[in-house]
Amino acid sequence: MSTSSFPNHLTGSVVVGIDGSPHAARALRWAADQAALEGRSLAVVAVGETATRSVDDAIVVAHALHRDLPVLPVVESGDPRQVLLEASDRAHLLVMGSRGRGAVASLLLGSVSSAVSAHAGCPVVVCRPEAEGDRRLGIVVGADGTRESLPVLEFAYRQASLRGLPLTVLHSFWDAAVAVAQYEESRGRVAVQPDLEHLRASLSASAAGLAETYPDVSATFTLRHGFADEALSPRHGGWDMVVVGRHPMTSMDRLLTGSVATAVLERAHATVAVVPEAAPDAETD
Repeated sequence: MSTSSFPNHLTGSVVVGIDGSPHAARALRWAADQAALEGRSLAVVAVGETATRSVDDAIVVAHALHRDLPVLPVVESGDPRQVLLEASDRAHLLVMGSRGRGAVASLLLGSVSSAVSAHAGCPVVVCRPEAEGDRRLGIVVGADGTRESLPVLEFAYRQASLRGLPLTVLHSFWDAAVAVAQYEESRGRVAVQPDLEHLRASLSASAAGLAETYPDVSATFTLRHGFADEALSPRHGGWDMVVVGRHPMTSMDRLLTGSVATAVLERAHATVAVVPEAAPDAETD
């Protein structure tokens, strides 16, 4: 979106959308912690008839968590998706909750978090319900070693540094030779695995500059065979945060492969960050 009616003085803030529900309360706590970690103001946005009361209650909660945190109230009317998309044009980060209804229910009922994360002008964090009893393993980020995915990697490194968490940089791939080798091994037959060192080297090289910028982050580089959404949202849960990129809307990849970000949002038992990727360089003659 090129223009926005979102108040100018809230530019650069951490914005959280609330509606008085438990999943919004979870997002509020995460956003307040994030704003405090980054030294930014927290903008609390609510839409509808009970918006004023929801915002007042949210300010009390935020100040209980961080007494000196600047909290800015925003009460709006209209479509919550449109309000949050306008907010994303000026926000540093947009935070929302998720009911965790699952893929089928979201397809039938619609999902504000999925709709906003697909079009927002800034990174979007969706606080999904966590599975009970899961051991937290830190932050995982999906990366492909391209320049376009660098903002996604940088976001993940920064979050790992701010929160003192280990980082797993994961590249998922689909290779017929690997699939055949795995099938042969499952049958007890000897199979020769293809050489993946070039993939591993490319993945490590893509983060070399970030490793220097964030020397405190313990990063592990992992290759996993299969589809990206399955690799990033394992059935056992376990991640503190899953970071995925969102292709530019003009990207043909989005049409061919669908939205990995949406698939992860529907399945992950962890907080999910959707980070817009950089637009690819224009081709020149």
